[in-house]
Amino acid sequence: MTYRSIVRRIRGMDTADGAGVKLKRVIGQPALDMLDPFLLLDEFRSDQAGDYIEGFPDHPHRGFETVTYMLAGRMQHGDNQGNRGDLGPGSVQWMTAGSGLTHSEMPQQEEGLMWGFQLWVNLPAADKMTAPRYQDIPPGDIPVVHPATGVTVKVVAGELAGATGPVSGVATAPVYLDIGLEAGAGFELALPEGHSAFAYVFDGKAASVAGQPVARGELAVLSKGDTVALSAEEPSRVLLVAGRPLAEPVARYGPFVMNTPAQIHEAIADFRAGKF
Repeated sequence: MTYRSIVRRIRGMDTADGAGVKLKRVIGQPALDMLDPFLLLDEFRSDQAGDYIEGFPDHPHRGFETVTYMLAGRMQHGDNQGNRGDLGPGSVQWMTAGSGLTHSEMPQQEEGLMWGFQLWVNLPAADKMTAPRYQDIPPGDIPVVHPATGVTVKVVAGELAGATGPVSGVATAPVYLDIGLEAGAGFELALPEGHSAFAYVFDGKAASVAGQPVARGELAVLSKGDTVALSAEEPSRVLLVAGRPLAEPVARYGPFVMNTPAQIHEAIADFRAGKF
């Protein structure tokens, strides 16, 4: 057994995206440009409608996957192929943009708390031009397990305590866990040894990750290993995510993530030509 430790700590950077939605950018900022295969992690949280009401109007993607996890509030998704869906509290959308699509994510409320995450996950070169697909997962389809006293885990992707998350067919073999810790609770869990992994404390004052305190709003990048320990002195929630690194060249331009600059130019030309 090899325990993971914390190798870096990152705090989110205030920014705005879409039509002015205010958010914290944790991955995809100067302090942490990416953590292969993860390209971006945003947390959006506000009960001020002006911070989110304009949403994310039509915008293109190619070459990667977006993962939206709603904690509170409602978003409506739509794309240029006629796909529609509502993301309510506790729901997840794992979207494989693949060869390209144009979509929007717009709030379905004008007041109240809007809170959630968006994670971008890179696709391997062999899959970048795959057909787009969606995995829309309502909260009732996400298994909830209690691997230790005072520990509640929602298993979005991966396996824990005999439960398997509903997300499937993803090249990076992801683990995506929402971990709730009551005061004084703790446990250890296995992670694939070679996966890149991070823990982000998103509720409560702090949690202990790999034996070290991690404050609310702080992301801990974890070392390699097959086991990680989590605990909390006060009630806390932690997003624990891991994925198989691709170790491939990355060429990025806004919403396009490919392997070479030439492929980026092709993506821009295809989008302008209406081929998405």
